[in-house]
Amino acid sequence: MLLLASLDFSLPLTNPVIIFSLVLFIILFAPILLNKIKVPHIIGLIVAGILVGPYGFNFLTRDSSIVLFGTVGLLYIMFLAGLEIDLAEFKKNTKKILFFGLATFALPFVFGTLASYYLLGYSFMSSMLLASMFSTHTLVAYPIASKYGIIRNKAVTLVIGGTMITDILALLILAIIAGMTKEDVSSMFWVKLGVSTIAFVGIIFFLFPPVIRWFFKKFEDSISQYIFVLATVFLSAFLAEAAGIEAIIGAFFSGLVLNKFIPHQSALMNRINFVGNAIFIPFFLIGVGMLVDVKVIMKGWDALKVAGVIISVAIVTKYLAAWITQRVFGMSVQQRRLMFGLSTAHAAATLAIILVGYNIIIGETAAGVPIRLLNEDVLNGTILLILFSCAISSFVVEKAARTIVTAPEGHLDEDATSSNDEKILVSILNMEMVVPMMDLALMLKPGKSKAPVYALQVVDDTQDNKNGGVAMSKKVLDRAVMHGSASENTIIPIIRYDANIANGMIYTIKEQQITDTLIGLHQQANQQVFFGATAEKVLRRNWGNVYIYKPIQPFNTLKRIVTLVPDKAETEPGFVHWYKRITTIAAESGMPLYFYSSSNVLEELQLLSIQANIQIQIHFKEYTHWDYFADFSKELKADDFLVLVTARKNTSSYQTYLNKLSQDLPIHFTENSFLILYPEQLEIGINMENIEQSDGALIETITDKIEAIGNVGRSLKNLFKKK
Repeated sequence: MLLLASLDFSLPLTNPVIIFSLVLFIILFAPILLNKIKVPHIIGLIVAGILVGPYGFNFLTRDSSIVLFGTVGLLYIMFLAGLEIDLAEFKKNTKKILFFGLATFALPFVFGTLASYYLLGYSFMSSMLLASMFSTHTLVAYPIASKYGIIRNKAVTLVIGGTMITDILALLILAIIAGMTKEDVSSMFWVKLGVSTIAFVGIIFFLFPPVIRWFFKKFEDSISQYIFVLATVFLSAFLAEAAGIEAIIGAFFSGLVLNKFIPHQSALMNRINFVGNAIFIPFFLIGVGMLVDVKVIMKGWDALKVAGVIISVAIVTKYLAAWITQRVFGMSVQQRRLMFGLSTAHAAATLAIILVGYNIIIGETAAGVPIRLLNEDVLNGTILLILFSCAISSFVVEKAARTIVTAPEGHLDEDATSSNDEKILVSILNMEMVVPMMDLALMLKPGKSKAPVYALQVVDDTQDNKNGGVAMSKKVLDRAVMHGSASENTIIPIIRYDANIANGMIYTIKEQQITDTLIGLHQQANQQVFFGATAEKVLRRNWGNVYIYKPIQPFNTLKRIVTLVPDKAETEPGFVHWYKRITTIAAESGMPLYFYSSSNVLEELQLLSIQANIQIQIHFKEYTHWDYFADFSKELKADDFLVLVTARKNTSSYQTYLNKLSQDLPIHFTENSFLILYPEQLEIGINMENIEQSDGALIETITDKIEAIGNVGRSLKNLFKKK
């Protein structure tokens, strides 16, 4: 009792342990309680902030710690928006983004200026500043879209790009008006702003990428990489402020730069999402709720009139911008609702503009009372706007997102569904190969696929047990499971005991009905022994898709995927399958994809791209100089990923020059990571490996594919003659 008596329970709470504990329980239980009555979890956190804040039960004050975590949360939202955006879709829809951004800025700005000037009676300068607040929006409901997995929907892309445009223009107007009140606006002001902005953009987009690539190449520790990402985000935000731009723009730009370095199926991306959604973003939402003073409703008719005009103009004009964009570009009704929901929430930038206007003193009354550019009624009305707009945004986005993902046309990623029937097996030789092999295996399957990945270790039951082989195999598989689980993927470890590694792999492939097998190229690969005995035997006896991988550098530091495809590859049964796999890797990594092949193959690849509506950069270049394949190394850059689509002997796309791969790769392509791909074949052949002749000798193994039934018949006829 004496111990409890020494604690201070007076309100507002000051003990940091109690404060943090209370906030964590709010983050835990507020969404759970409101979800039961179909209220989005974001509203639960904002309402909780109202209740525990200074205008509620006064449990907490909006002190420096709440402001700090709230600022981090806001920057985190903008960073995630840039990190998770589909860059190919972003570039493809540049004109649409510009249209929506200008519409969602201009309509609220024009109508807001007129309403403030004629209905509320404010000065023209005050009206313009208030209208710029209408134009901004905060992606408060973005976590809802992320939860439903629709962040790559075109509507979300338009809103994210529009956010950047509206905030830049609104904050530019804020800077101009604030400068005019201080009589600081001059030609030198514009020169400084222009130069600082250009310098900021140059540093972010030209200096940051090589530094980021260097760091990821040198440091593979997960904690170091996460801290580096956070440091990059907040350094970008600081540089934006130093340049005279809002910090949220810097955070968004850092997300765009890091986008191609952090695959969406990676463990690092999972950590970034987890920490943000668990701590930083909820803190921001609670902090927004603590700003809301519902008592302003009782402060007279003037406050209600201002609040009514502010809320009506801000929400109606945002809806009008979304409606016009939908009609102009032929988008769906649900996409319009999604655009409106995401763009209608007002919070951070809105409050920043109003507080600046509220703190600008333009004169004083005869009684010495200061005259503010924006009065207290506007401040109170803005607080109500934050509450109403965030509530509307959350409900609309929740309903639109749920409708999109449950509608038949919402399942845009058909391969994600079909791939649940496809199984990927990765054979890991040693501890050093765990991370690169698992990273590539996870990128072979689409992001929405729930299909597991099988990690295999084959143990020689005659020798390896004596040398601790089983224990080491378990450690390797444990590492694989841990690495895969960090990205929320299901990894199924398999230890197989066999006297022959190749046999163990082959029988596992058959038993588990594996469709794609990933093998690492053995370390002693050379001209004489390139693939190794194990890979050679797997290729002979497994007719499924086989990938042989040689990692030289971390996958997320690569820049391009260069794929060479042999002539007549389009005639193979596995053509469409491997095309989907390669484009999936490109989509997950965000890298542009280059195809080199004959004109016939390129035509089929282009047709597939159109049919699949692939939203990645794909380039097609004719290549026919296979006899001089070594010269192709001149086409490659240091950070290119080389994919060689080859073929098994006696198949329609097999060419004699493919034999030269084992001679040229170890000599001319030592600086590039590469993947050798053997497409799936129809197994029309006879495995004679275990049939013996009468004299006890083994008949020579027949594993090559036989293209015609006549060839099979002739082979059987020759067999019976020998017997």
